[in-house]
Formats: sequence, C-alpha cells, structure tokens
Amino acid sequence: MQTRNDYDRDVYNGDLGEVVRVDPEARTLAVRFDAGDVEYDATDLDDLALAWASTIHKAQGGEFPGVVVALHTQHYVLLQRTLLYTAITRARRVAVIVGNRQALGMAVRNAAAADRRCTLLAERLRRS
Repeated sequence: MQTRNDYDRDVYNGDLGEVVRVDPEARTLAVRFDAGDVEYDATDLDDLALAWASTIHKAQGGEFPGVVVALHTQHYVLLQRTLLYTAITRARRVAVIVGNRQALGMAVRNAAAADRRCTLLAERLRRS
C-alpha cells in the first residue's frame, strides 16, 4: 500500500499494488498498481507498507472482493453508523462482521458523528 501521495509517480495514499519485480543490484523494485507499474528505489521504500489489512479510513474510496469488519464494544469510540456504512460498502461481493451484537447495535444507533464536524470552518469564515 502506498502510504502518501506521490504526484510524480501518480500513486496516492491508500493505493494497493503488488510487488512484481525486485532488482537487488540496482536496489529497486516495481509495484503493479491499477494504472501500471511504478519503480521505487531503496530510498523510497518508506512510502510503501504491507497491506494484509487496512483501516476503514485508508480503504475509503476503494473496493475489495470481500471485507471483514471487526466490531467490539472495546472500540466504542469508533462504533459509528457512518464508519460502519463506509466499511460495508467497500465490499463488492461479501462483507463479514466479526464481533458481538451489542457493538453492532451501538454502531447502527450512533448517528451523532454525522451531526458534528470539527473543521473550524465557521470560525475561519468569521475571521476573514
């Protein structure tokens, strides 16, 4: 997974790819993204991370054949209807919710996050 926007390479934070070539002598590798292969040298490898799993935030805008969503009451701050909706709608074919019914109920009932935004936009408009 690309971990930051790289406009020169035309790859962006959250883009998923597969390593298709490694050249130890040149200290480079190539990653195949949807738009094509992208070359990286050893100094650029901090821009990549393994993506066996991803957060809902990183997956936003993407689609995957299957999605597993972990819901547990220990994560009560994240139990929000909007996040649950985003997680489930990333799945093309199947979404599996792992956790407990109480956490699912809390997430479905919690629409409060949709009501408030912490952007300071109103304050900035008043000052300008």
